[in-house]
Amino acid sequence: MAYILNIETSTTNCSVALSENGTVIGLKEDNSLNYSHAERLHVYIDDVLKAAKVSIDQLDAIAISKGPGSYTGLRIGVSAAKGLCYALNVPLISVPTLEALAHQVDAPKGAIVAMLDARRQEVYSAMFDEHFSEIRPTEAEVLTPESYQELLESSDVYFIGNGVTKTKALITHKNAHFIEDKLPSAQQMCALSFEKFKVSNFEDVAYFEPFYLKDFIAIPSKK
Repeated sequence: MAYILNIETSTTNCSVALSENGTVIGLKEDNSLNYSHAERLHVYIDDVLKAAKVSIDQLDAIAISKGPGSYTGLRIGVSAAKGLCYALNVPLISVPTLEALAHQVDAPKGAIVAMLDARRQEVYSAMFDEHFSEIRPTEAEVLTPESYQELLESSDVYFIGNGVTKTKALITHKNAHFIEDKLPSAQQMCALSFEKFKVSNFEDVAYFEPFYLKDFIAIPSKK
């Protein structure tokens, strides 16, 4: 039996899931459209463990959504995960954010493009086949009306994530399917992190860093 605590903070969705052998047994998340992970994350962790009647000392590993995504959100999540790993002497597992997001697409017949908004006309995206195997790794790309045209000509394509809104405004191909109002969640991390746990695919807690993809750029306050 393996209990894994899964943490997702790459977007505005603060999400915590507890899994037992890859099955979700506890979940708490909230997308308030504000980055308040610092205030909510540890509260959510406590709530999930209490609801499942699992003590923190029973955890076998901590899994973190590795990015890309919000610089600040990723830092908060990784810092919390590392702290728990050190305190409990358990391994750290990282799950690619866009891979977990892709698993929210229900029984696709075609390709999946998981995408997160990266401001302006840019997105962070990765492509997967209908079996969720990666067919193009995560990259930052500028969207145009010609984006994904070759893929769209050959199969249905399911776009998911908060980059969908800007994509939908540019791409009108009949094979494009847009799954809106979806953000990465710790729920889909559970099966993925357990697969890594079974083969001891762990991160070095001391040296692990989030996958930012792009350098941090400070945005001036509007206040």
